[in-house]
Amino acid sequence: MTDLRSLPSVEHLLQAPEIKGWTGAFGRPLTVDAIRSVLDEVRAQYQAGSPLPDQASLIRRVGACLEDWTAPTLRPVINATGVVLHTNLGRSPLSRDAARAVVETALGYSTLEYDLKKGKRGSRLVHAEALLCRLTGAEGALVVNNNAGAVLLVLAGLARRRAVVVARSQLVEIGGGFRVPDVMKQSGARLLEVGTTNRVHLDDYEQALEEAPALILHAHRSNFRIVGFTSEPPLADIARVAHQANVPLVDDLGSGSLLDTARYGLEHEPLVTESLAAGCDLVCFSGDKLLGGPQAGIIVGRADLISRLKKHPLARALRADKLCLAALSATLLHYLKDEAEAKIPIWQMLSASPEQIRRRAEAWCRGIDQGEVIPGESTVGGGSLPGETLPTYLLALSVPHSNRFLDRLRQANPPLIARLQNDRVVLDPRTVLEDQDDQVLQILQTALRSG
Repeated sequence: MTDLRSLPSVEHLLQAPEIKGWTGAFGRPLTVDAIRSVLDEVRAQYQAGSPLPDQASLIRRVGACLEDWTAPTLRPVINATGVVLHTNLGRSPLSRDAARAVVETALGYSTLEYDLKKGKRGSRLVHAEALLCRLTGAEGALVVNNNAGAVLLVLAGLARRRAVVVARSQLVEIGGGFRVPDVMKQSGARLLEVGTTNRVHLDDYEQALEEAPALILHAHRSNFRIVGFTSEPPLADIARVAHQANVPLVDDLGSGSLLDTARYGLEHEPLVTESLAAGCDLVCFSGDKLLGGPQAGIIVGRADLISRLKKHPLARALRADKLCLAALSATLLHYLKDEAEAKIPIWQMLSASPEQIRRRAEAWCRGIDQGEVIPGESTVGGGSLPGETLPTYLLALSVPHSNRFLDRLRQANPPLIARLQNDRVVLDPRTVLEDQDDQVLQILQTALRSG
């Protein structure tokens, strides 16, 4: 008991010069909580006769506690994995213009729901709508928080307590275990399956339409493929029979693109404009995948259907915030001004030639005077173009204890995320922003020295 009584009090520790500085940096209440936490921990671990930590040790532990409590968990990282739309790393990085729009909107007030011409309340739903309509040719557009929310809103707003026709080959599961049937269940719509896992025919849809469903949902398989003995009717044919029955056709593109991925040596990803041209009444797609913008769910299509969705109670629950709308509008402007490839990071990455990437990898190799440059493959990722790869060049490092080396890279500031290939640490310049090259070299040099 005597030893425990010799522990300094909270007030005594607060007078230490280091802790006085921390009360200014972290605030007195949090600093006091950290001191109490450390002292409680020491008391809980104390065994009779064992020495107690001295004051300097206690102060270090208080500092470590404060750093741990206040360290951000959402941190910028350098993506050297070669996966362009890396879901775990935040998918699409924003363009500089989009990031600037977010900062400018965040730092002050904005016209989020204010009409400058009329001098009274406006609607946040108008932001980005005109740009989306001009870019896609759609009559109307609506932005919500993500694509799953967009599909949920469409089903709840247009098909609650009614049947929705979906091909069995399209009952997909997306990341995180979210499944189309589960989303439909939550919306209140009733699933009406047609066809088989590998084959769906037009007459399957025609027979289902005899049951007077609320709509047909076509879900693009953006994160997997079905190969072999397969068949599905063209989207335009499905639209034709749907419209003959006066039933809307909704296309859930998942990723959604406004540029033709085939131009970059990839398989053609269905374009939003192609779905609308085929006769789809509504098209849903993501903002942070192949569009290259912020997380958002985008619905474009018939003005009357969009109007109904805007009035649905879920539209408010799923609405996008001002920062999303600012970033999305700036991103869409890149497409409108025909500068997407030059200014949107993911399109810069996808359009980079193997020769450009090889030069950067060789510069890294010279910069650390170690490793070798080898050919490799980059992937699109993010539930887009499954199985598709782009030729690239990698910096390959043969280091002892490669997993420990990867851990050192992850502990850097900023963390550098690489991968293992054939027991070597490899880094792909394709997914590293060019202004991060110096940081990559510094992190690699430090990790190699410490190893």
